[in-house]
Amino acid sequence: MSTPETISANAVPRIARGHRLQFEPAQECHVLLYPEGMITLNDSAAEILQRCDGQRSVQAICDDLSAAFAGADVTADVHDFLKLAASHGWVILA
Repeated sequence: MSTPETISANAVPRIARGHRLQFEPAQECHVLLYPEGMITLNDSAAEILQRCDGQRSVQAICDDLSAAFAGADVTADVHDFLKLAASHGWVILA
């Protein structure tokens, strides 16, 4: 898969078919399960993926995370993670 150069603020990300985000109690963290394996996620990645519901735009996700984390500027982090996730096929950007 090719990596998008930029992520549009209007794009609406969703977790790709065949992938599932869940909390793994044994590891005390969120993981992304997919047919070939599992990715252990850090807290930031989990917060972003939890909002990739196919309803919210990238801008709405950034706004929501910024509000949740005392006005922190998260835009670059969200865009960088979504570029990585899209390049691995973890998310689909509509």
